Amino acid sequence: MSEIEQTVRTRLRGLRTAQSLSLDNLAARSHLSPSTISRIETGKRAISLDVLLPLARALRTDVEMLLAEDIDEDVVIRPAPTHEDGRTTWMLTKATGATAAMKVRLEPATTRPQQRVHPGHDWFFVLEGRIQLFLGERTVIVETGEAAEFETMTPHSFAAVGGPAEVIMIFDQGGHRVHRDD
Repeated sequence: MSEIEQTVRTRLRGLRTAQSLSLDNLAARSHLSPSTISRIETGKRAISLDVLLPLARALRTDVEMLLAEDIDEDVVIRPAPTHEDGRTTWMLTKATGATAAMKVRLEPATTRPQQRVHPGHDWFFVLEGRIQLFLGERTVIVETGEAAEFETMTPHSFAAVGGPAEVIMIFDQGGHRVHRDD
């Protein structure tokens, strides 16, 4: 058995167990038999596209992720700060991921930041300070130790209130492009 085949088998079984799916559950989702899935996971059946595609769909992943080479030699991210207009940003994820995370330190603003709209979903956690979140006509104060999560088709922006604030933000790649360009 080749190394990539073994990797795919391990990933399939790992995804199934991480999602708490039994062989029967995955079989129902993928329209394959439980015995076929078991034989694939154990190496007793060849992996082919006719089984790989439905398994990937059922496990909410894609074939590319199942077949990707393990090239994560250095898993440690060493964020470098970027300073711009009262804001310091540290990227906490690699640029190749489906989601992006960043730490942001904001200085209090003298004016209300311009609200933006973009496809996606945003989430942030306030590490330190207070954040004023503007969601359309609403204003919400998010305190240290609290998080906010919202759909980004609502006009939104945020600012530090009463002193500097630090947040951890997570968003999809579409949101990453918008927030990186803020």
